[in-house]
Amino acid sequence: MDKQQLFSGIFCPYCGNETIFVDSAQVYHGKSYGMIYLCRPCQAWVGVHRGTNQALGRLANAELRRWKQKAHACFDPLWKRKMEKGFTKKEARKAGYRWLSIEMNLPFEETHIGMFDVEQCQKVVELCTPYLNRLLLN
Repeated sequence: MDKQQLFSGIFCPYCGNETIFVDSAQVYHGKSYGMIYLCRPCQAWVGVHRGTNQALGRLANAELRRWKQKAHACFDPLWKRKMEKGFTKKEARKAGYRWLSIEMNLPFEETHIGMFDVEQCQKVVELCTPYLNRLLLN
């Protein structure tokens, strides 16, 4: 599966089957957060940009969703700290992802936790944890 297919949401990277485009209430116990691409057999899904059918990243199964949550828990406090120093949310987040792209040796446009696999999420946790620990101590 090439990158375009992977990030389209239309095909499941786990089984290769076509996904279905449904309301997220189907996976969030009746609460809707918008539309998603869903692979029922793999229980993998990805949200879409509001008002579009453009996937926010790649489909994630339960394991990848857990690692994405861990990655965000380590990474997000770091870029959000920049907002306390006068950066806008957009500037702070962009600076955080720019740093991450350099540290992970990835093109900036491919550096987003929504696009990452398990190993890349683990790397985010590894890279960010020392900074997060220092942040929490202050």
